[in-house]
Amino acid sequence: MHQLTLGERLRALILGDASRVRLLVQVRALDLPDCWIGAGFVRNAVWDHLHHQGCGRQHPSIHSDSDVDVVWFDAGRASVALDRALTDRLLAHTPGVAWSVKNQARMHGRNGDAPYASAADALRHWPETATAVAVRLTATDGLDILAPYGLDDLFGRVIRPTPPFQGAKLDIMRQRVRDKRWLERWPLLRVEEG
Repeated sequence: MHQLTLGERLRALILGDASRVRLLVQVRALDLPDCWIGAGFVRNAVWDHLHHQGCGRQHPSIHSDSDVDVVWFDAGRASVALDRALTDRLLAHTPGVAWSVKNQARMHGRNGDAPYASAADALRHWPETATAVAVRLTATDGLDILAPYGLDDLFGRVIRPTPPFQGAKLDIMRQRVRDKRWLERWPLLRVEEG
């Protein structure tokens, strides 16, 4: 019997969630280069699913306390004003969603990094490996996955810092875990800093 890969499991989980697919359709309609929805949109779906299995608890599909992080990359159009206009466009079609649109070509400055070369490069500089995952709907309604650190930590319920956050920035990841109350919301998670 064929055991599903982590990628197949993620595709089934996201594509089986009508509310997430609806948001993916809205983002695909923007027709932006190297464009994805990542972070909590993916991470929370997986952790909610795994905790429902492990604890018998059910969470709503998309939480109101979580941004829907739309990341894209185009060095020639890196402006806050354009990202705001894109956010407004998404809000017009899907009000009530906490959209956050950011061209990753401009985000390196805020993060104190060298310029990013792509959305994948930007994800490598996100705090946790389980957060550094993004998805997008293909033209044929399939699902592309962008996971520079793989999916093992995400499905293994592990909060681990990415390499840029293993040194001086480790306290930022620790603070995120506390502020977002991940260990309270998902008690089966474990933090591995090494």
